[in-house]
Amino acid sequence: MAVAELSTSCTKTHSSQLSLSSSSSSRFSHHFRRSFRPLPTTRNPTISCSVASDQVQTPIPVQAQDLKGKSECYGVFCLTYDLQAEEETKSWKKLINIAVSGAAGMISNHLLFKIASGEVFGPNQPVALKLLGSERSIQALEGVAMELEDSLFPLLREVSIGINPYEVFQDAEWALLIGAKPRGPGMERADLLDINGQIFAEQGKALNASASPNVKVIVVGNPCNTNALICMKNAPKIPAKNFHALTRLDENRAKCQLALKAGVFYDQVSNMTIWGNHSTTQVPDFLNARIKGLPVKEVIKDHKWLEEEFTEKVQKRGGVLIKKWGRSSAASTAVSIVDAIRSLITPTSEGDWFSSGVYTNGNPYGIAEDIVFSMPCRSKGDGDYELVKDVIFDDYLLKRIKKSEAELLAEKRCVAHLTGEGIGFCDLPEDTMLPGEM
Repeated sequence: MAVAELSTSCTKTHSSQLSLSSSSSSRFSHHFRRSFRPLPTTRNPTISCSVASDQVQTPIPVQAQDLKGKSECYGVFCLTYDLQAEEETKSWKKLINIAVSGAAGMISNHLLFKIASGEVFGPNQPVALKLLGSERSIQALEGVAMELEDSLFPLLREVSIGINPYEVFQDAEWALLIGAKPRGPGMERADLLDINGQIFAEQGKALNASASPNVKVIVVGNPCNTNALICMKNAPKIPAKNFHALTRLDENRAKCQLALKAGVFYDQVSNMTIWGNHSTTQVPDFLNARIKGLPVKEVIKDHKWLEEEFTEKVQKRGGVLIKKWGRSSAASTAVSIVDAIRSLITPTSEGDWFSSGVYTNGNPYGIAEDIVFSMPCRSKGDGDYELVKDVIFDDYLLKRIKKSEAELLAEKRCVAHLTGEGIGFCDLPEDTMLPGEM
């Protein structure tokens, strides 16, 4: 059996972007690293540190006021571990870098542990988590890192935290942009578009400058369709096709409602599309969806329920959940992010598809170009996708798709100053934000 050598190998680099304490002028960003390599079985265990042997102790959190001139690490991710040779399997893939914004929030609190456990990218895929927070959330972000280290995930090789997106997004191959300002009482929707749009414009620039040129970006922070458009427009080096707005939770909710009505388990529902914006203009498509391989309208004969109650239930599900529980849907949103990623890295089942908010240029449906619109997609499992062509439309579906299209075009005009297309002018048709964003 191989013997392990422990040695500190963590760095703490100074940055003008990060503040841990209002009483301290020192600013920095954390970098945690866990790396693995086998050692010969004949070596004795040693500990290499920058202190005398009688001073060796478990690393402890560094207080903000003590940081100046020091380079101590924080926690277990500051250590270099040497695993037993048999534990480093040849089947493990090359490490991938995953950046997550809003990493101290409730959605991330569910999501990060799914990623670190191997549930998302697979049991043989080591990962590095690059977590972006804010000056207000940096201590909470340290708490997240503490929980990650306490969980002993073997696939989690590196963790870094910071508030500068240009640093955190360095070499990111996936960017999960969750952080956004929630809509407060009395806040106009146009104001929310501008405030969050500025966040995503800056993050787009950071991705363009620092991330892998083929980074896959999933925008969760609302209003996610237009935020994804803003982010994309500010990252011209990254293919427009790589940007997604999360509408998978809406798809999952729609499948659940159809399953309940039909009296089947939800794995029997397929070909579910959410068209349009992640708002109450979204269109859950029961015309193309199937239950046990049959068109929904052949299984559920109550077409009035489909057109009225079903559609409204899906559109307003988030608001109902808030009233019941007093908080937004963090856990199910995290699950839907997992579903969205896995839909891109796993080949789509024959004849099925999934929903994602993607760039409309070149779409086969006649939807206006140059917006981010949820549409049906298929993937070969390589991180890319293609739009599904074999879908049908009727007047009911087309009318509602056009309404959502008009809303997104209005949002685009409202944020023109953030996409490099002139002065923003807001003429939003109505306030259709999901109740969960109120």
